[in-house]
Order: sequence, then C-alpha cells, then structure tokens
Amino acid sequence: MTDAPREDRRQQPKPPKQQLLKPETAAQKLGVYFPATPAEFQSTPISRDAVEALQADPPEWLATLRKEGPHPRAEVSHRLGITNSALARAGVSDSMTTTEIRNLLADRPPWLVAEREKHLPGSGIIAGTAIGERPAVSNRRAQPADIDDDDDE
Repeated sequence: MTDAPREDRRQQPKPPKQQLLKPETAAQKLGVYFPATPAEFQSTPISRDAVEALQADPPEWLATLRKEGPHPRAEVSHRLGITNSALARAGVSDSMTTTEIRNLLADRPPWLVAEREKHLPGSGIIAGTAIGERPAVSNRRAQPADIDDDDDE
C-alpha cells in the first residue's frame, strides 16, 4: 500500500438541466391567449425560470394582453362568472377582449343570465363581481367606527 492519494472514480453529480416549456404551455401558465403573443415568444421554448421572471416583472406586451386581451376561454369564463362549458353551449368564440366581456355584462343576454344562474344562484339577476364590478346590494351593517362623533368640537 502506498500513501499516494487515489483517484476518485465515483460518478460526479450532474448539474441540473434547465426545464423548457412549450410556448403554448408557457402562455397558459401566464394566463394569456397564445395566438396573441409576440412571434418570438411563440417560436422558442421558454424555461421555467423565465416564466417565473415574466410573472414577477411582466413586460409591456404581457401587461397589455392581461389588461385588454384577447383573453383565453378560461379567463373569459372566469370574468363572466360562468363555466367553460357554458361558453361552448352559447357558441362564444375561444377568445374575447376586455371590451367585449364588458359589453356582454352590460347587455346581459338571456343565455348569460341563465348560465350565471346555474353557476351561482342569484348571480344572473344581481350585478356580479366580474371585472371588478361590485354587487348592487350591500349587506354591510353600520359599525361603531362609522358613526360620527363630532359632538366633541
């Protein structure tokens, strides 16, 4: 036996591989309509780290798509307060802009009222919470902090 150091023949751990997502999957995770994304986003796979970075600090095109649309079917159904199946039954297109969604909520076609009533009873008649609108009826009771105490002055 010698005192010379031996060569370490154990397998060295490999560095982790960067996981890439298809552009369609990345668009779905970002909550945007894939055909409306820029061409460079559509053409190349994107890493999970890059998707997280886009979610944390969205570029201008992503912020615009999220705000104005066109939105994917899942987002449209969420904003209208109905299910994806309800959109299919109504024959609504796969994507809609924010303006189109607001117009539908303002017009309240019979199919939308019926589908909202199925999805959440009572929501077909009273204004819903889609796109930030508040319910028409408030169930809030007066709190002691709401009462004015101006008698001290």
